[in-house]
Amino acid sequence: MKRESVDGKTLETWDAQELQDALESRDAVLIDVRSPAEYMLGHVAGSLLMPMPDFDAKALPEKGKKRLVLMCGSGMRSEKMARKVLAAGAEQVAHLDGGFGAWKEAKLPHVAVDFPTGGQKAVNQD
Repeated sequence: MKRESVDGKTLETWDAQELQDALESRDAVLIDVRSPAEYMLGHVAGSLLMPMPDFDAKALPEKGKKRLVLMCGSGMRSEKMARKVLAAGAEQVAHLDGGFGAWKEAKLPHVAVDFPTGGQKAVNQD
């Protein structure tokens, strides 16, 4: 995990395995900032959708003991929104380096469209 100080606050950049470990141990809440269409095509199970055009840092769930981690397709939008979260007053937030693309490249479990049926299917799930 990389850490960057932003005006005395902490922006963390996580890799896909760090996020997977935190989700498995229930230590993180994942916020997906992609569009609803992108989310429908594939997403991490349990992630919450808050599309970038409607993103409101003050509307994020209270993190409590869990870490807030933002994700997009490549890591660019999530970093931008993470900086917005810090500017809105949060002391710490994280985002996924490489976004959902990195998650899929790491062959981690997710939900994707099953094109023949139009439904959804689990991918890379044990």
